[in-house]
Amino acid sequence: MSLQMRIRQPGGVEQLEAVEFTLPAPGPGEIALRQSAIGVNFVDIYHRTGLYAMPPARVPGVEGVGVVVAAGAGVTNVKPGDRVAYAGAIGAYATERLLPAWRAVAVPAGMRDEVAATALARGLTAHMLMNRVYPVAAGSTLLIHAAAGGLGQLLTQWARARGVTVIATVGSEAKAQIARAAGARHVVVGRNADFAAVVKEVTGGRGVDLAIDGIGGATLAKNFASVRPFGVVASIGQAGGPIAPLKVEDMGAATLTRPSVMAYMNERATYEAAAPEVLAATAAGLAPLLGRGYRLTEAGGAQKALEEGTTTGCLYLLP
Repeated sequence: MSLQMRIRQPGGVEQLEAVEFTLPAPGPGEIALRQSAIGVNFVDIYHRTGLYAMPPARVPGVEGVGVVVAAGAGVTNVKPGDRVAYAGAIGAYATERLLPAWRAVAVPAGMRDEVAATALARGLTAHMLMNRVYPVAAGSTLLIHAAAGGLGQLLTQWARARGVTVIATVGSEAKAQIARAAGARHVVVGRNADFAAVVKEVTGGRGVDLAIDGIGGATLAKNFASVRPFGVVASIGQAGGPIAPLKVEDMGAATLTRPSVMAYMNERATYEAAAPEVLAATAAGLAPLLGRGYRLTEAGGAQKALEEGTTTGCLYLLP
């Protein structure tokens, strides 16, 4: 029997339960995957709490890595025995699962399962932000919040590789060291620090080209004082709580966007082009630190730690 973690109903981590199930044979265009590692992301928490809608099966998780054990009719890109990674398909918290074959991406030789399992969702988020939301190039200046987290580290590394100046915010001095190691030039420490004042000081009053905010709460509104005229504020989450109502007149000349990486990953042509790029970049060393690993049945503990902001790096589950 296979095992998966299901959400009984929207709520806290106690709503996650382990359930045995029998995996059906893959249909046309599908593969059956025996998973070896599963990424843990904030979107999993949003699905659990009901902020984002879920499919009827109510199994969270959007990325993982494993070995193909069977392929349905018409599948030509992978075969049984291949080790592949994927992202964008809800239902990852399981020992085995069915997956649209087009989402399967070959894992580079020598890459650890835990690294491959946590690379794509964050990597595709960075790809979306730096290519689709705002084309980042040498000379750009970015404000990246929660820069010691898995996504924050990756964004900082990618920005540094493109010759971009990064101003980072973190919650502690220990996390500041991680952000600096990832390539942040300026780091603002403290949850209540006046990062807008620091931005104005280090940019000579100009402001940043792009502010990336996954904190939400009262933080999002403060970004508009940090962005240059006609710059962009990208709201990608609300780890700090619901976003307070915004007044359009308080946004100045900035653009506010709420990009969805799930929508980005559901563009098949985009995914098929970008996902291999992300894994290649990961293999070349542009990857955040790995955080703690948990057993699949400990998924609630992993989500709780992520939700409380006590983690650094990427968390993962081991089936």
